[in-house]
Amino acid sequence: MVELKGNQISFQSVSKLYNKLAVVDGFTVDIRPGEFFSLLGPSGSGKTTTLMMLAGFTDISSGSISVDGVDISRTGPGERGFGMVFQNYAIFPHLNVYENVAFPLRARKLPRQTIEAKVREALRAVQMEHLAGRFARELSGGQQQRVAIARAISFEPGVVLMDEPLGALDKNLRYAMQIEIKELQRRLGLTVIYVTHDQEEAMNMSDRIAIMANGAIAQMGPPLEVYESPRSRFVARFLGEANVIEGKVARLAEGEAAVEVAGLKLGVDGAGELPSPGEECAFFVRPERLKLSVGAALPEYCHVPGRVEKIAFLGNITRYEIDWDGPAGFVIDCANSDDSRHAHGQPVFVNWNRADAKILTR
Repeated sequence: MVELKGNQISFQSVSKLYNKLAVVDGFTVDIRPGEFFSLLGPSGSGKTTTLMMLAGFTDISSGSISVDGVDISRTGPGERGFGMVFQNYAIFPHLNVYENVAFPLRARKLPRQTIEAKVREALRAVQMEHLAGRFARELSGGQQQRVAIARAISFEPGVVLMDEPLGALDKNLRYAMQIEIKELQRRLGLTVIYVTHDQEEAMNMSDRIAIMANGAIAQMGPPLEVYESPRSRFVARFLGEANVIEGKVARLAEGEAAVEVAGLKLGVDGAGELPSPGEECAFFVRPERLKLSVGAALPEYCHVPGRVEKIAFLGNITRYEIDWDGPAGFVIDCANSDDSRHAHGQPVFVNWNRADAKILTR
């Protein structure tokens, strides 16, 4: 078995081919000890295949995977020493909660007293001590998920792999379990590699996110960074709601820039290296960064005139779609704590701070 120390995991140019088709293509990343690292992407993006290669259940076609500098690419799953939580939990129905959690410890032939102590400790960590005698069929989905986590941490692995473990839970329970998993990870100092297609889940739990598309990393970074500063249209649209409007680069005064759309210049952040004037690009801004005003634009804001086309009440926010002269409407999220309400067909101004809008060239 690989001797885990700092639990530094490194993928170097890892690829997986099926019938000469690259499902994962040149995946390279270093995952830090104690990090909660998420693989996020749509179906078919290669995230689960990447996790299965790390777990040892899928062979790699090329490249290498190492832990603390030791190559484990050809090491069997049982020799890697990782905890694993599957999407369907993989709880043994013929065993009670205690025995499910004890299973990996018995497989390691640990002494009975050691097994008992470790099982109790793992169940205490997920608040399941009082259900030790119950069978899987007597547990709710959330309780089964906790048993799967307890089993994964019972033998004290430094690394835990999770493959969409919350997908079968309802929204409220899923959010509660996100908080519990993150707290458990912090308390035990675990390195967690987590696969999900749920953007909110990844942003809520992760230290870093790798957004995958077509078997490769489209962008990687802390949640706030990839959300606020996407580098491509795909990332902008995939990670939350986004206004992405096609146009061409236009230069204004020094340090300022704009995207020309339908004869109007939409101001954007002018910091950093900018594309050449006239180059095709997209204007990007998040819906919650936009403000609506009636009668006049907001002072010192960029703005365009339009009118309310659609209204959707979503509980904590109201989402407005604004028709204007451009090729696509603006989507704006307004907090329902605001006093202002807007009616269908009402003339309005769409306002935004230049620093909140970006140019996308990919």
